[in-house]
Amino acid sequence: MKQAVVIGGGHNGLVCAWYLAAAGHKVTVLERRDIIGGAAVTEEFHPGFRNSVASYTVSLLNPKVIADLDLHRHGLEIVERRMNNFLPLPDGRALEAGPGITRASVAQFSSRDAEALDGYDRMLENAASVLRDLLLRTPPNVTEGNWISAVPELLKAASLGRRISQLSLDARRDVLDLFTCSAAEILDRWFESDPVKALFGFDGVVGAWTSPHTPGTGYVLLHHCFGEVHGKRGAWGHALGGMGSITAAMRRACEEKGVTIKTGASAATIETEGGRVSAVVTGDGARHEADLVASNIHPQLLVGKLLSDAPLPEDFRRRIGHWQSGSGTFRMNLALDALPVFTARPEPGDHLTAGIIIAPSLDYMDRAYLESRTHGWSRQPIVEMLIPSTLDPTLAPEGKHVASLFCQHVAPTLPDGFPGGSSWDDHRETVADLMIATVDHHAPGFAKSVVGRQILSPLDLERILSLVGGDIFHGKLSLNQLFSARPVLGYGAYRGPLAGLYMCGSSTHPGGGVTGVPGHNAAREILNDIRARRV
Repeated sequence: MKQAVVIGGGHNGLVCAWYLAAAGHKVTVLERRDIIGGAAVTEEFHPGFRNSVASYTVSLLNPKVIADLDLHRHGLEIVERRMNNFLPLPDGRALEAGPGITRASVAQFSSRDAEALDGYDRMLENAASVLRDLLLRTPPNVTEGNWISAVPELLKAASLGRRISQLSLDARRDVLDLFTCSAAEILDRWFESDPVKALFGFDGVVGAWTSPHTPGTGYVLLHHCFGEVHGKRGAWGHALGGMGSITAAMRRACEEKGVTIKTGASAATIETEGGRVSAVVTGDGARHEADLVASNIHPQLLVGKLLSDAPLPEDFRRRIGHWQSGSGTFRMNLALDALPVFTARPEPGDHLTAGIIIAPSLDYMDRAYLESRTHGWSRQPIVEMLIPSTLDPTLAPEGKHVASLFCQHVAPTLPDGFPGGSSWDDHRETVADLMIATVDHHAPGFAKSVVGRQILSPLDLERILSLVGGDIFHGKLSLNQLFSARPVLGYGAYRGPLAGLYMCGSSTHPGGGVTGVPGHNAAREILNDIRARRV
């Protein structure tokens, strides 16, 4: 039996801890905050109103993780949105997406685009099927040393090659394009209507501080397409009780296996001895002996703080220092005394359960990004709003509602000398007013319905949830930070540069989102090393 310490009680850390404990090892989870769950937590933010604080919707949570941890037995219940997405437009029209309604809605804007939908969906599904196959695989790792050490990695690469070769040549070309082209380039090939391209293009910039015209955003679009709810691929849902119900169920599953979970326990240092990890020391001086350490925190916090004095390879330390973060995110939770009334759909309906996207065109998204680079934030921002209380009345008092606003684009950090102060603390209220006004433009009276609000600027996300640069993915999903290069080429197999050091968070393959996959995969590699007597 080995002693394992998991740093960070977010969902990936809990998943990793469960698999290690289920294999018979002694596991301790150290969480800096007084609540477990990382960015997937539910908290009361206004008297009587609760909501998911940061992450806010369910689709990417892996079915194997759900089944292995038996999360439904531990209290997790997920309900589907009654409509996937709703895109209100400035001219009073709207585009709706969901089972049985997308084609007719698209046809109002372009009959040609309606005819193209089936082909577009097939193209995405072919690529998403490859990505799903890769999710639970450890990426081939670039190794140094003799050829014997390279054989396992060559076999992994060969397996990947066989999977790609099973696709038709056309499908292989589509996969290549999705991994390298911009979302705008992909969508321009398929559709002619600006609202239709905006509806699908939002997934190419969500959580990414970039333009839909930037090469590589095709992959970000694809990243948000591999999920499912209740076995329905591409569906989106809501966890009853908010996203915190996911991590609460994970906590119960972990404790059932004997995992020790300590909150208010901020890791301060990882001690090493003879080139391997030996213990984790918390801020209060408590020392936790460890045969292995799994880090679920941002790699720059791991390397720059916890391992600041450790004997790490200098090139690894330097490259982690250059790790790119910043998702351009400004997150808000609102307490409402009434549901919004949209000019495009004034009657209550399923659209109020959807992801409500305010971004009428790809050019609008592009301008939002460019202005955020020069002004600090876009004065015509991208906003996605969900109203989870339409599906879960337990979140708000009777007759009241809560809304989640996921807002872009804002600069992760404001430049020195920025007018009015260079800290987000100087501008958060102004930008919050702007985000509410942006929704109010499409739903007059919305601003007056807001009776309470929680504001999380990029600085707040970093300060409260340790999301460096406010990055919800622990690092950009750019081509140089994916797969075997996540977080650094040569360390893409969840193992760190010290014996007994592992990484299990969103900075590893396959990246961000509430998936549980990095935690699952890291635990598998740890257990493989234990069986091979490498730990």
